[in-house]
Amino acid sequence: MAGAKTEATVKARADLALNDEFLRKAVRFTTERLRNGKKKATDEHGNWEDWRERGKQIRLHTIAHLDYYLNLFVNNARANGVHVHFATNTEEAVKLTLDIAEHAGAKSVVKSKSMVSEELHLNHALESIGVEAVETDLGEYIIQLAGEMPSHIVIPAIHKNRYQIADLLSKEAGYTLPPDTTALAGFVRKKLREKFLDAEIGMTGCNFAIAETGSMVLFENEGNARMVSTVPKTQITLMGMERIIPSWSDLEVMATLLPRSATGQKLTMYMSGITGPRRSADADGPDEMHIIIIDNGRSLQLGDPEFQELLNCIRCGACLNACPVYRHIGGHAYGSTYSGPIGAVLTPSLNKNIAEWDDIANASSLCGACYEACPVKIPLHDMLVYLRRRKVESGNGSKMESIGMQGFATIMGNSSRLGGVLRLGKLGQKLVVRSGVIKTKLGPLKGWNTYRVTPSLPKESFRDRWDTLDQELKQGLKQMEPSMQNRMEELVRKRELDEKQGKGGHGHG
Repeated sequence: MAGAKTEATVKARADLALNDEFLRKAVRFTTERLRNGKKKATDEHGNWEDWRERGKQIRLHTIAHLDYYLNLFVNNARANGVHVHFATNTEEAVKLTLDIAEHAGAKSVVKSKSMVSEELHLNHALESIGVEAVETDLGEYIIQLAGEMPSHIVIPAIHKNRYQIADLLSKEAGYTLPPDTTALAGFVRKKLREKFLDAEIGMTGCNFAIAETGSMVLFENEGNARMVSTVPKTQITLMGMERIIPSWSDLEVMATLLPRSATGQKLTMYMSGITGPRRSADADGPDEMHIIIIDNGRSLQLGDPEFQELLNCIRCGACLNACPVYRHIGGHAYGSTYSGPIGAVLTPSLNKNIAEWDDIANASSLCGACYEACPVKIPLHDMLVYLRRRKVESGNGSKMESIGMQGFATIMGNSSRLGGVLRLGKLGQKLVVRSGVIKTKLGPLKGWNTYRVTPSLPKESFRDRWDTLDQELKQGLKQMEPSMQNRMEELVRKRELDEKQGKGGHGHG
């Protein structure tokens, strides 16, 4: 499924991250750079919101007709000489991959970056049958050496700085490497060159699959995916079933949205379109090409009005860079392959196990920054609320939370009760208010006040001031020009009449 969950809760993992100064600085630095790059690239582009809307409509249309476009893609890919396989779940996808590797007599597999591969934990499976799996994306190579999961969809090693990376690569080299990015990249390039030449299989992900021609498209910045897809004799492409778009003209929209949203680039350094294995006139390319189309919980979202749009995701990572929670705790605190707002929704949805993964849906401020950043307008903030509701409806909610919400409803449902509670609160807070704020870490305030302070209740609330404000409003009416005054007086009379008839709700405001 979408990743193996560790024993600790999100809160426990977040506490570890918040106490890791290296991690926090590294994540904060890189996400800020990516956000600034995206803003600059989208501002320069111009009518960005029009492009977002176009991208959303392409994805909505494709997912609504996914069966048609999948069949079209498969038929065209097979006509191009590609072996197309379907996998319902992790187990089937892993078995298909291992069968292909054994048939090819593979001893080594080189891989370009693929979140689906991480989702399936393929490296461990390949190693279990004696096949060396080598990540060739620089970030993926670093976390492979560290024995970790990706911390970001686009930049897997976002949580590490150059000094930590230098230590990792020095152990691999057997001698000390300087914490210089050029030197470190040079070492990895030299190390991987031999791996490209020795590998029997190249394994890639798939950014987009073009239904009209049966082609698959890769976006990258390092050139390693081109090596992976051209040098080895056998190629395996792992493709989530939702990665389809109808045509090459639709790719123009996605090629505008994805790099700007992901890294702030106008275009990625390399964009490769692959249509089948090597032909007789081709200078390079695999002799045999396999595409494994993976469901693994994706089809569970089809027809679900609350979560079908989840399949619109183009894996740009923009929601992670915008999320204030992710920027503080990084990706590993989410406990699964996919992190950030998209991970908080995707993981429980793919697993169909809200009870096990319910805590990551709570790791959000519901500020909506993820929606504003998303290039195809996925309402992730709404989906997080839906997950929280489903958690309660399934009987997995906290009893204390339930009692608290019942108490909240009782108080807010009656203006007199609310006024009484506010008056008591103003009296009670005198014990803990200092310089206008509450810093105590007792009871329910502990979690909040560990990292910030709670503002005190004001001496005079808006509700308390309403009678005075109402009089000021009426006084202001007398100073208006006659036509405007008549309109406003009519509105005031209507409001007062509604209140007398019981239509005005509880109290003022």
